[in-house]
Amino acid sequence: MIEDASGWQGEPQQQHAPANEQELCSLLQSASAAGTPVTIAGSLTGVNGGAIPDRGWSISMKAFKRLEIQPGKAIVGAGVSLKDLQQAARNSGQFFPPDPTEHWASIGGIIANNASGSRSFYYGSTRRHILSLDVCFMDGSSQTFHRGEPIHFPVPQINIPKTTKHQVGYPLSPGMDWVDLICGSEGTLAVVTGAELSLLPLPETMISGVIFFPNDDKALNAVEAWRKVDGLHMLEYCDANSVDLVRDRFEGIPKLAACVIIEQQGDDPDPWLTRLTESGAYEEASWFALTPNDRERFRQFRHALPEAVNDRVRRNGFQKLGSDYAVPVHRNREMMDYYRRKLHQFPAPSVIFGHIGDAHVHVNLLPESSAHVQLGKQLMLDFARQAVALGGTVGAEHGLGKRKRHLLALQFTADEIQAMREVKTRLDPQWLLGVGNLFETPESSL
Repeated sequence: MIEDASGWQGEPQQQHAPANEQELCSLLQSASAAGTPVTIAGSLTGVNGGAIPDRGWSISMKAFKRLEIQPGKAIVGAGVSLKDLQQAARNSGQFFPPDPTEHWASIGGIIANNASGSRSFYYGSTRRHILSLDVCFMDGSSQTFHRGEPIHFPVPQINIPKTTKHQVGYPLSPGMDWVDLICGSEGTLAVVTGAELSLLPLPETMISGVIFFPNDDKALNAVEAWRKVDGLHMLEYCDANSVDLVRDRFEGIPKLAACVIIEQQGDDPDPWLTRLTESGAYEEASWFALTPNDRERFRQFRHALPEAVNDRVRRNGFQKLGSDYAVPVHRNREMMDYYRRKLHQFPAPSVIFGHIGDAHVHVNLLPESSAHVQLGKQLMLDFARQAVALGGTVGAEHGLGKRKRHLLALQFTADEIQAMREVKTRLDPQWLLGVGNLFETPESSL
């Protein structure tokens, strides 16, 4: 039995862990000849079941551990963890800019889901920082694609939401390149074995802050006022319910507090004192740091909330329901107001937190009964429809996988989905790779 971070489970017929690309290609050829589905697994930190097989073989990429740091780039195997990449880059005075939150995620999984994180507000998602990809296809062939190499077949232009983050389906566009097609395809088109990723020099100085507010409205007002602050790398949000969930883990958190987490390149905190006064924040209770050691407290605070949510889930005995929706930045407040109005209908605990700089927050519902689960599922659909109605996306950074593949039809027209299916069929004619991810049924069953 295999299980990912969301609790999605599957039992493959066979499990394989090829030692190199040659072994992987041989496995894929054998699977193709036998008509056996193949699902690729990394570190299993995903939350939508994408690495969990419905049937067939599971192929682990854990042996693909090449890691070479050069000026401005890293040559990385698919099985390398983000943590190891960042540590090696840091030792050379560099870093991988998107910096997704889950540090144990594998590079192959990060690329498959076009992962992002808190710093994507400034640096963008993984796709922007890929220089080349090494891949294997289901027929056993291998290829290296460099940034800018166009695909060799025509595709239509599909509608892409006007959001700063979007990770749903294939971003089809005439003349697009291979890197953009494969990155974010959730293991359905090719197997990523390695990549060249761009690195940037570590900033010499950085200001970090966890800023508390007496209520959610003041925190949201501050977000809108601070969004264009020069050099701001991070703009995160935790509603009052979120802060309450971690209150007993930290000293000095004021009562009835929401918070905004910031990170800015520079070393002058004085402008923030003015901003705190103007925004009505708790000036004395807010936390600021200028050194890496001081910032460790902030890292612990950011990671404490998902841990606290998971603790509550275990106590409740019902799986959480979480959103990954984003809207255009100018519709942020409208979407936040919608969330809060609708959450009054939900009788169990809920929290809203995340990447508000990108108008992308995670709503987590924490059911305490089967009735709560059913109501929560309906709320999540309502939220998805509202995000799309506001020009947004039903998947900003985690992909759809198997758990949320039903949302694809909310985002795209039937013709657009058919265009994606045709690309899938061209590169994986038997529909054997990543079965169940993104699409409700294989092309051959339609």
